[in-house]
Amino acid sequence: MRQRRLIKLVAPAVIGALTLAACGDEADDPGQGGEKVAKIGVIAPLSGDLSALGAGIRNSVDLAIRQANEAKKVNGWKLELAAEDDQATANVGATAAAKLSSDAAVVGVVGTLNSSVAEQVAPVLQGAHIVQVSPANTGVALTGRDNLANQKRKYTNYYRVATTDDIQGPFAAQYLLGTGVKKVAIVHDKKTYGQGLQAAFAAEFREGGGTVTMTETVNPGDKLFNAVVTKIVNSKPDAVYYGGEYPEAAPLSKQLHDAGFKGPLMGGDGIYSQTFIDNGGVEGDLATSVGAPTESLDSAKAFVDAYGKAGFSEPYEAYGAYAYDAANVIIEALSKVLPGKENVDQAVRQAIVDEVGKVSISGVTGQVAFDQFGDTTTKVLTVYAVTSKKWAAKKTDSFK
Repeated sequence: MRQRRLIKLVAPAVIGALTLAACGDEADDPGQGGEKVAKIGVIAPLSGDLSALGAGIRNSVDLAIRQANEAKKVNGWKLELAAEDDQATANVGATAAAKLSSDAAVVGVVGTLNSSVAEQVAPVLQGAHIVQVSPANTGVALTGRDNLANQKRKYTNYYRVATTDDIQGPFAAQYLLGTGVKKVAIVHDKKTYGQGLQAAFAAEFREGGGTVTMTETVNPGDKLFNAVVTKIVNSKPDAVYYGGEYPEAAPLSKQLHDAGFKGPLMGGDGIYSQTFIDNGGVEGDLATSVGAPTESLDSAKAFVDAYGKAGFSEPYEAYGAYAYDAANVIIEALSKVLPGKENVDQAVRQAIVDEVGKVSISGVTGQVAFDQFGDTTTKVLTVYAVTSKKWAAKKTDSFK
């Protein structure tokens, strides 16, 4: 998913220091019963507006670790969770990556939620030879999909189980065209995620014969949209497409409908949260999100049941199942690499990076595997509609 404003300055000294740290102390602290300890990190927003999504990611990784320890999945090793709050901010994420990289017991990281945070986290983790598997990043540049004709892998340690914006935006456009929508107004938040998503949507919508009546921008953190609402209503669209996240999308939808707009506001996975509905999203609003609905999958029943019994105070939200699968991808690689090893060093970390690329497992979200660029091989998406103050699945399909 999600792309916060890209903060380009991650101090080179930080990355250099991390590389040195990664070559220093080795993880040889025995756990209970003489087991050695390996840590799986999480980098996600655990505070702030997007903390609901971050908590679901952290808890789902925690669940995967608990189950792996119970099953003694990684022979001779005990796994632990090391969760860090990135506040959905790129430089904070880089600092979190620095902290995890300097801990010699860390063998992998699940995260991030925001794609622009990943742009700062991935090079730090790459310098320390630590694998990163994102449950939510959809920004195309992370794996070179912004230049498909000459695609090159940007970060050799980076993988993701989420489908990308160049698929999600067109999927939404095809859905609206199929329901008879002919005119759409577009609004985005000027951040990389929102801009990329709306651009992919607009291109497909126009190619399918639709008309974009206007394109407007808002600022992250805005809550009052009088001027934008007036322009949208005057342009008489059948629907509004929003590129961004739920903190702004929810009040925008409410203010649009208070002003007499009758059509749906539609967005990407950035608005697919109960918080969007609770904070202003109205009946009939739409969102796309990666994969099929977790509750509808036979493969997810055990996860949903185990999550409920684990006693977490927060729901698993949009990315819990994907975070659980991401953690289990790392755990599968650990089960191949760590047995027989006495400690974690740079060579072991690199072996884990390489092993993740070979993993193919039956996960909660379906078959989980990666192409040569680190992208998921699964292209399934779902359209959801606000129905009786809850999200209800309307259509699940592979992008064509």
